[in-house]
Amino acid sequence: MATKKYDANSISILEGLEAVRKRPGMYIGSVGTKGLNHLIYEIVDNSVDEHLAGFCSEIDVSLNADGTATIKDNGRGIPIGIHPKAGIPAVEVVFTVLHAGGKFGDGGYKISGGLHGVGASVVNALSVWLEVEIRLEGKVYKQRYERGKAVAPLKEIGTCRKHDTGTTVTFLPDGEIFEKTRFKADSIKSRLHEIAYLNPGLTINFKDLRGEAPEEETFHEEDGILAYVKDLNVGKETVCDIVYFKNKQDDIEVEVAFQYVNEFEENILGFCNNIYTQEGGTHITGFKTKFTMIINQYARELGILKDKDNNFTGLDVRNGMTAIVAIKHPAPRFEGQTKTKLDNPDASTVVSAITNDEVQLYFDKNLDALKAVIACAEKSAKIRKAEEKAKTNLLTKQKFSIDSNGKLANCESRNPEECEVFIVEGDSAGGSAKSARNRRTQAILPIRGKILNVEKATIDKVLANAEIKTMINSFNCGFLEGYGNDFDISKLRYDKIIIMTDADVDGAHIDTLLLTFFYRFMPELINQGHVYIATPPLYKVVPKKTKKKSGDEGMYLYDDKALENYRKNHEEGSFTLQRYKGLGEMDPEQLWETTLNPETRILKQVEIEDARMATEVTSMLMGSEVPPRRAFIYAHANEAEIDA
Repeated sequence: MATKKYDANSISILEGLEAVRKRPGMYIGSVGTKGLNHLIYEIVDNSVDEHLAGFCSEIDVSLNADGTATIKDNGRGIPIGIHPKAGIPAVEVVFTVLHAGGKFGDGGYKISGGLHGVGASVVNALSVWLEVEIRLEGKVYKQRYERGKAVAPLKEIGTCRKHDTGTTVTFLPDGEIFEKTRFKADSIKSRLHEIAYLNPGLTINFKDLRGEAPEEETFHEEDGILAYVKDLNVGKETVCDIVYFKNKQDDIEVEVAFQYVNEFEENILGFCNNIYTQEGGTHITGFKTKFTMIINQYARELGILKDKDNNFTGLDVRNGMTAIVAIKHPAPRFEGQTKTKLDNPDASTVVSAITNDEVQLYFDKNLDALKAVIACAEKSAKIRKAEEKAKTNLLTKQKFSIDSNGKLANCESRNPEECEVFIVEGDSAGGSAKSARNRRTQAILPIRGKILNVEKATIDKVLANAEIKTMINSFNCGFLEGYGNDFDISKLRYDKIIIMTDADVDGAHIDTLLLTFFYRFMPELINQGHVYIATPPLYKVVPKKTKKKSGDEGMYLYDDKALENYRKNHEEGSFTLQRYKGLGEMDPEQLWETTLNPETRILKQVEIEDARMATEVTSMLMGSEVPPRRAFIYAHANEAEIDA
């Protein structure tokens, strides 16, 4: 076979916004629901930057019935004058040129979240159409774009009050780009509430106009991140008051609030210029390192740690801590357009210095709070030592051989990129799945019943659980990075970990238990997109025909709504209905066709949109408090889903 010639003609040049449409994941992270929602966040972030500059006090966000989203602010309004270099209105430059905006050099913003200058233009490029309206100096201007290109010049369309200024953006996401184009309201509300916590002077009005009755909610938090920490700890036993401080050094503003609760976990959220840094960064490192040093210093001064004692570890000191670390930086550097990690060395230096001064100042005046924090560290250290001993005893024993593990039916391939493992409940479903699978790339891991609820169990009990040990050994990447940095995702044996349970209440419960385990002990599996949920059908309908014709062999239906629609279009008695009570009722051919075959199956990828929502829901559903769990289930029973 002839090899295609590789020469200068092989090199492609993507002009304008073509690169964004060609590789959207580089700019918004994914083309799933997370990336779709990110379009709204990009426009909202621009409005928040106007607030940070002192010109915007209110933002309206609407999810419209026609699938569009509208973001309106009362900022200064994007400039409309002709750009000296581009020769077109400045607003058109903002929406059609990558790396253009007022956030470079001596632009209009000292502090900004949208520093790459690609937010508005990326949203424009990934939309079927986008319209921008600008209220400026008593006049209203409008321009329309389609898939990133202006289709008409900017024009004046009306008048407004002289002091009514701002920008309104409405856009329709492109179904050619995104897997689905329905925005997820819960995630958007969570992000907007987060922004309100971080900006006490800002009001954000949210409307969802897509349902039978409009949903409206306003987010305004006068107490800022103090209220954020308080809300994160609702329903938990606190052991001290919230500690809060705010200071500025070298043009970097640092704001921190933290509180301890009687739980064996830490929840530290970092922000830079209102952007949630999911993977942390230098600001979080500076806070953690200095805080650990301070607590160890106090523990020795008070005689709690003797000369022969080892220092408390960072995990010891932070267990039980809920903290918000928010900084404002004039020139932040993020890793990637989706800004998941801060990379400025000066952020670590400044946060460390301010933390050192402010925390010592507080604890010198509040000895009881200091003793409560040290008591938490002591308790954590004792538990850690006991659990490390239990862990050593368990994991130094003869490990399961991946191939000789009686529960795991492994695949033949050793290339993780093409391998996937299905976690199935019970021997019956496991037997069907083993017969139906592609042995070369698909492994089957049966589990027996419901696994341990790790939200309420200590780590020694977790590690003693047979099902959990089997999963840890099968995945081969370790677990719980905080405990000796054992987790190494590069050793993961399977690109896809697929939870495959019955489509009933018990199956949903098992899904939740497994997801709680992954979230608490292997969160990177979810963060890096390795966890999926299979979608087996609930029904099969077969038309009654004396002579079978092509296409009459039946249809699989995946939920009650699909069955209801089928019944509307077919007479009763004209078809037979088969209800699958469990995966074990399917023969191997049916299981392959509906649930295992990559060409025909439906997989839902599990995503963690943000740590606050995941922590709240996981604790609520899997914790010991019954009333909030019951209320949540009642409120969301008909809408629960995990986005693809």
